[in-house]
Amino acid sequence: MNFNRIIAGAAAFVLIPLAASAHPGLPGHMHGFAYGFAHPFSGLDHLLAMVAVGLFATHLGGRALWLVPLSFVSVMVLAAIAGMSGIALPFVEIGIALSVVALGLALAFQITVSVCLGAALVAFFAVFHGYAHGAEMPASMSGLSFGLGFVCATALLHAIGVGLGLMAARTGGRAIQLGGAVMAVTGLALVFS
Repeated sequence: MNFNRIIAGAAAFVLIPLAASAHPGLPGHMHGFAYGFAHPFSGLDHLLAMVAVGLFATHLGGRALWLVPLSFVSVMVLAAIAGMSGIALPFVEIGIALSVVALGLALAFQITVSVCLGAALVAFFAVFHGYAHGAEMPASMSGLSFGLGFVCATALLHAIGVGLGLMAARTGGRAIQLGGAVMAVTGLALVFS
């Protein structure tokens, strides 16, 4: 099967839930799993960071293809539980924006680190993303179905990033460097907005 078709199908799958709801941020229109699934798409910062994790994993290669995204998702779940529990975490929005900057710069400059260090880096930023997901969950929703939704969406975004990274590697990877630079600049704009 053509890899480009897989990526196009995944992108369509990602956009369908958003197109189906005119107000994805309103819990009155979406519940549980669907609301959790839509949440990572509700902000450019989440979207860019999660795709960047997949791109970064592809850049590192080997075991990083699955360990880096797994590290992000695992820590994100734990941080979401903390957010749902009402535990306070300062600088969440800045941490999320800085994740876009850091991952964008890592891609732009093709920074190579060990798999363990790469997994630790994304795990650090996953704390902020997960906390935001958990803290923003409406009290009237099931934490399990909401959580399952945002975990599936996050994994899908990581997979799209990996797919894009593998496609770009065939063409020399310059597109990933340019994309990383755009992500870093966007992240800086988010930090100062």
